[in-house]
Amino acid sequence: MFTGIIEEVGSVRHFEGGELVIECSTILDDTRLGDSIAVNGVDLTVRAMDGDSLTFDLMPETFRRSNLEGLATGDALNLERSLTAATRMSGHVVRGVVETTCALASMTVEGDAIIARYQTDPEHLRYIVTKGPVCVDGVSLTVVAKDAESFSVSLVQYTQEHTNLTAREPGDRVNLETDIMARYVEQLLEERATT
Repeated sequence: MFTGIIEEVGSVRHFEGGELVIECSTILDDTRLGDSIAVNGVDLTVRAMDGDSLTFDLMPETFRRSNLEGLATGDALNLERSLTAATRMSGHVVRGVVETTCALASMTVEGDAIIARYQTDPEHLRYIVTKGPVCVDGVSLTVVAKDAESFSVSLVQYTQEHTNLTAREPGDRVNLETDIMARYVEQLLEERATT
């Protein structure tokens, strides 16, 4: 489990087949083989590590659901270590289970913030609510607006400076994890309606 508060932006050192090597420094502290690391919001398991990188194996399901298949050497990646019992819970509950990708539609400057609008399909948009949480490329964000085809979030200066979100261009695919609480509520209501 994660919070969506990015600890470091790492970079792709090597990516071939299902092997991904990420150059990083901060998240190496207290990381062990077998630990979970959110990479652009995808929960991956550390297979190998050295003094300045982590290695992960990606499976076909990861490629089907996320934007990781299109990575190239040097690409920036949002990184977060998994929660521990001693971790401060900031952001929101993030599982690291990316459901789909969505496309950046636009970025608009609004004072010191940037309003990022993302287009997604109705199947996933139904779990996104205004003023509710959403996770984009592993970043915990609050939805500020929603219409029939898209949702918008406001990127504060800290998020602009400490994630890869502002490096995206319109049309770029980002990983999306909707609010798990909304999914639970829907399932419970569906089960109640059938009993």
